[in-house]
Amino acid sequence: MSDKFSLSGKVIVVTGGTGILGNAFVNGIVEAGGTVGILGRKKEVAEERAAHINANGGTAIALVADVLNTDELTAAKNKVMDTFGRIDGLVNGAGGNMPQGVLMPDQDIFSMNMEGMKQVLDLNLWGTLYPTQIFGEAIAQTGRGSIVNISSMNSKRAITRVLGYNMGKAAVDCYNQWFAVELANRYGDAIRMNALAPGFFLTEQNRNLLTTPDGGYTDRGSKVIRNTPFKRFGHPDELIGALVWLLSDASAFVTGSMICVDGGFSIFGGV
Repeated sequence: MSDKFSLSGKVIVVTGGTGILGNAFVNGIVEAGGTVGILGRKKEVAEERAAHINANGGTAIALVADVLNTDELTAAKNKVMDTFGRIDGLVNGAGGNMPQGVLMPDQDIFSMNMEGMKQVLDLNLWGTLYPTQIFGEAIAQTGRGSIVNISSMNSKRAITRVLGYNMGKAAVDCYNQWFAVELANRYGDAIRMNALAPGFFLTEQNRNLLTTPDGGYTDRGSKVIRNTPFKRFGHPDELIGALVWLLSDASAFVTGSMICVDGGFSIFGGV
């Protein structure tokens, strides 16, 4: 049974690999026996994380690329193929929000920063599609593989202020289902696509929105906790089990799904 959950012999690329959640993804893949490509815009962080893994018995490679730059993504794919000769999986971990994509309560709803909303939408949607097109082609050459997109609680519920992010993740969910079907039509059960939907985890982007400097909760953070049955934020390591399952042969008959790791947020009615 345990062998089905192993990622031994698999080469998996993680976009957003220089972020907080990305770091958990990378370490979880290595702990499961996989070889990992750490892709992000922060060269020093990617190289530092890869060096740490390699020094401790794992295998990793740093890949510097912007997920919206197809030339950089292609160069990263070629680097992986030249080094390992195969790609077995992809985690589309890049995404997030930007200040220009936020609508504050005191702002006019009919004077939104439309360009800012579009930038956030593009990052989350096209920042998922472009890597899939480029690394997915290599997965098809390998013959079998798994692609995991990162969804969000924002994709299914109206979370205030962050409209661009809401729309981006909702579009990722649509793409996740559509592309999973098209993969099955063309490759049978050889290439699968699923989504992981984290609840509220503290990251560089949302920490100041949800917590105060003394470790307490902001008003927004308190609302999140009240609507999370577990009454806490998630820890990045708590995403690893579901991610490894989706990447491994243990989920061989699973495609087009969205797995919520959210402390019950998505099912709680508030009363």
